[in-house]
Amino acid sequence: MGRVAHAETGGGRSVPTLHLSVQYAANPEEAPTRAQFRRWVKAALCQDAEIALRIVDEEEGHALNRDYRGKDYATNVLTFVYDNEFSNTDSPLAGDIVLCVPVVAREALQQGKPIEAHYAHLTVHGVLHLQGYDHESDEGARQMEALEIQIVTKLGYANPYE
Repeated sequence: MGRVAHAETGGGRSVPTLHLSVQYAANPEEAPTRAQFRRWVKAALCQDAEIALRIVDEEEGHALNRDYRGKDYATNVLTFVYDNEFSNTDSPLAGDIVLCVPVVAREALQQGKPIEAHYAHLTVHGVLHLQGYDHESDEGARQMEALEIQIVTKLGYANPYE
């Protein structure tokens, strides 16, 4: 399981270093800005990281989900962690987060939530996955959802599960 992801400043704890690359492979006008993504990633990060965040269309989202998860449809968010067997524990976390613009937009509309809030939630969700959290078990899902709610509400958005 991942480390506690709620980053507090002060108390001797340093803020993690983030190297973030945001790649727009879909229309950037339909997605949040780099500054918004950076804010959301940093809110969920508890360790140094090198993250590529790729914003894709339905075709690329479908292909990635099919090729890497065996699921024949586009999904909202995919996370890829890059483990380096030669790295030590001081090495930064490295991985990719992929967000599919049309899926995120459809879900926000269907769920009656602001699209910005949905992007914030899914970005936080992806960062937690990069740090080792998952929702494969009931306990893992409860822990991950609690962290997501804590982080997303601290960012000023509503509880994404209500």
